[in-house]
Formats: sequence, C-alpha cells, structure tokens
Amino acid sequence: MAKVDRRILKSQEAIKKSVLELMAEKSFDDITIQDIADRANVNRGTIYLHYTDKFDLLDRIVEEHISKLRELCQSASEMTFKEGNYVWFEYFASNYLFFSTMLTTKSAAYFRSRFLDLVVQEYRVEFDVSEGINQGLNEEMLLQFFGAAVVGAVEWWFKNGMPLPPRVMAEQTGMLLDRNL
Repeated sequence: MAKVDRRILKSQEAIKKSVLELMAEKSFDDITIQDIADRANVNRGTIYLHYTDKFDLLDRIVEEHISKLRELCQSASEMTFKEGNYVWFEYFASNYLFFSTMLTTKSAAYFRSRFLDLVVQEYRVEFDVSEGINQGLNEEMLLQFFGAAVVGAVEWWFKNGMPLPPRVMAEQTGMLLDRNL
C-alpha cells in the first residue's frame, strides 16, 4: 500500500475536525462546504478532491469509527465484558469530539443507528436464550434491549461531560452485562 503524503493526511484531519466542530454548533443541514473549508483553512476544491460532498465526508468519518470499534471488538473477543468495555471507553474518551457530537446533537440519528447495529451484532454471539437466566426470551428483543442500554449509557456519559472515568464506566457496564447474560 502506498504511503499517503503527510500534507494530505493533515488536510483530511482538519476537514474532519471542522465538520464535527460545526455540527456541535449548528445543524448538519445548515453546514456548507464553504463553512467546512473556512474552518479547516483549506480551499473548497481540497474538500472535493477527497470527498464527493458533506454527506460523503460524514459517512466516511462514521465508517472510520465504526470500523475501529469493530476492530476493538475483535481484539477483545477473549476478554470479559468489563475488560472489553474498558477498551471501548478509552477509545470513546480519546475521540471525544466525534462521539460527543454524534451522540448529543440533533444530527446524530444516523450514527446512533449504526452504533446500535454494531453493538447488537457484537453481542449476538454472547447471547444464549436456550438456557439460564434468559431462557425463553426472544433473542432479537434481548439484543435490542442490551444494545440500547449500552448505547444509552454511552450517550449519558457524553451528555454529562464524562462524569466517570472510562475504567469506571467499563467496569459498571461490564458488571451489568455479566449479571444478565
């Protein structure tokens, strides 16, 4: 794979950061390519060189983070829920601008839906409704229930300025999952 020029990476990072900052200030629908270019201190043409439009830009940002979360799930597959959650919460904290914007603004519905789908997909292998505490429950309902709980806890965490450290969030959400699965 060819190495990408550092200037290109720097421009792309500035563009991504700019759109997220703007989304924290106003609706995504009200953001223009010129707004993004001005904030990133690049020409409009630079944005169009890398992205089709603002929707493509946002889609790619979301895909990058969903892919990274999926990788983290795969690397944490042998961990307890608590340990695996810690990896996620550390990633959430280190990418605060993205997650706080995506989970606390009106423009967040698309990301929230993708995030919930990812959580449900990853927990699917952990659920067994044929025995134990969840015997007889509908698997899809159970997956949606726990997925929504995890996504809701992450949203709460960001909306309240991350009042608990990542490790505490990971431990407590992990304990709740371990108790119920």
